[in-house]
Amino acid sequence: MKQRKRIYYSSEQRAEIWDRWRRGESMSSIGRRFDRESSSVFSVLSPSGGIRPVERRRSMRVLSLAEREEISRGLVAGRSLRAIAVQLGRAPSTISREVERNGDRAAYRATVSDQAAWSRALRPKPCKLACHPRLRATVSAKLRRNWSAEQVAGWLGCRFPDEEQQRVSHETIYKSLYIQARGVLKKELLEHLRAKRTIRRSRHASLKRDGLGQIRDAVSISERPAEVADRAVPGHWEGDLISGARGSHVVTLVERQSRYVILAKVANKQTATVVSALIGQARKLPADLRRSLTWDRGKELADHRRFTLATDVEVYFCDPHSPWQRGTNENTNRLLRQYLPHGIDLSTFSQKRPSRLICVFPEPAVGSGAGYDTPSQR
Repeated sequence: MKQRKRIYYSSEQRAEIWDRWRRGESMSSIGRRFDRESSSVFSVLSPSGGIRPVERRRSMRVLSLAEREEISRGLVAGRSLRAIAVQLGRAPSTISREVERNGDRAAYRATVSDQAAWSRALRPKPCKLACHPRLRATVSAKLRRNWSAEQVAGWLGCRFPDEEQQRVSHETIYKSLYIQARGVLKKELLEHLRAKRTIRRSRHASLKRDGLGQIRDAVSISERPAEVADRAVPGHWEGDLISGARGSHVVTLVERQSRYVILAKVANKQTATVVSALIGQARKLPADLRRSLTWDRGKELADHRRFTLATDVEVYFCDPHSPWQRGTNENTNRLLRQYLPHGIDLSTFSQKRPSRLICVFPEPAVGSGAGYDTPSQR
């Protein structure tokens, strides 16, 4: 069996891969850019869990490769270390230590010495969870109880407001989970997150494919009133569809100020069906709670004008490939997926028996201190 040739990416190519990944491109799309398989892109992204490593930079105070080449030429010419130091404008002790730690006068080589200095300078700072076992144990215990990283961080901020060593950000928790090289949180804890992925995706990533989401007379989210963004006035909603097995679907609606959730069962995702379900739910609300609806570019809301005429609710659409613009609904959908996971037949639930659908409150803001132990406590 012929062994497959190992694929190498240059530093410039790796930088482009990370740029494209951050913009939300898929691995397959990035692989086509370099005429390679998506697996080769995964090998670049996976060691750091899809989180771009911080770019290392040389300090202006350390010796550069050009200076080391001058040292090498000076040694070959038989010049003293003090004379070389004067030429470079460096302290003689700096030149002396440089030569001593890199083979003395006879064996000193500029390129080898420069690479050795670069390697020695790598001293990764241990993360907070690695330095505080008690905090690490608390975080692990909460994650095993299906808390999200945001819930854990918020609860710690409320529980230990004056103990910095017992608080940690949700971003540190995510990095410790996805970057296994840190050796802090066990990989098995990823199974307790609502998103069952092995590497972190960009917030700009979208599951929408080309050709979808072309809505006629769509009003862009950029034209949405300013009062929607600051959540000062109730009645502004975000919506989407979540799908299950056998073509089953549920409409999810979230009010931006209160995070109140409405679920509506639909027979299919045809625009006539979805719009009729939305009209039925909107008409149950008081008039002052019907102000606007923000949706993504899915064609299930292609007939949005009928919805607006029936309810006086203006519909605004996110930019293409920008699901994060309706982040309250995206976050709520992730919460719902904990109880309505992918692969379950959603048609088994009844709109007339809401008790069969778990009522889920939204994710608390970081630092709010909110947290939940079990669904019964929500």
